[in-house]
Amino acid sequence: MDLRFHEYPDRAALAEALAMGVASVLTDAIQARGSATLAVSGGSTPKLFFEKLSHAQIEWNRVSVLLVDERWVEADSPRSNARLLREHLLQNAAKDAHFEPLFLPELTAPEAVEVLSQRLAPLVKPLDVAVLGMGNDGHTASFFPQADNLAAALAPNERGILAAIEAPGAGEPRMTLTLPVLLSAHLLALHIEGDDKRETLRAALAGGPVEAMPVRAVLNQSERPDLQIFWAR
Repeated sequence: MDLRFHEYPDRAALAEALAMGVASVLTDAIQARGSATLAVSGGSTPKLFFEKLSHAQIEWNRVSVLLVDERWVEADSPRSNARLLREHLLQNAAKDAHFEPLFLPELTAPEAVEVLSQRLAPLVKPLDVAVLGMGNDGHTASFFPQADNLAAALAPNERGILAAIEAPGAGEPRMTLTLPVLLSAHLLALHIEGDDKRETLRAALAGGPVEAMPVRAVLNQSERPDLQIFWAR
């Protein structure tokens, strides 16, 4: 994979640039096909990016927003990525976007894989944009070290859209898009901030087993799409 590293003087500048880039790709997709699909990650890092993107003047009613992964918690939980999106992205101009959640309260995560996969199938082949994050343990999406279902989630020829994941570092059970789905994105971005994340990135790029730092499964790809890395201190 061709790694393209974009460094910004501060986090506000990064958020602005990433939002502009994502909005441009979504606009092009809408013009070409009449719709677009955006997959985004949770956590604290993307909040400012979400807020910038929420003001983008695009045809949000033609955009479907998905989560790259979700914690298996109620939608009003402080740990819910869906709640994060409602509070920081699905507002302002982006309030008109269609949001497809990755949590079904009546089912366990493994039980929900097939149901959710059927819902997402029309939206993810391919994605227009996928924005990933990365933890200091080297996880991305819900590809965690020592995850019980990691091999299946990363399998390059796996046709599955979603994988249910449990791992020591994950806290709750998780639901995640699989690696092939993420690699299908026309724009694939890794959004990281802080010196600690840059050191984690250096360690991941230095080589070693994917199982120890699963973000290597994304970084080590030799085929398109190119990975755009966005970083600010």
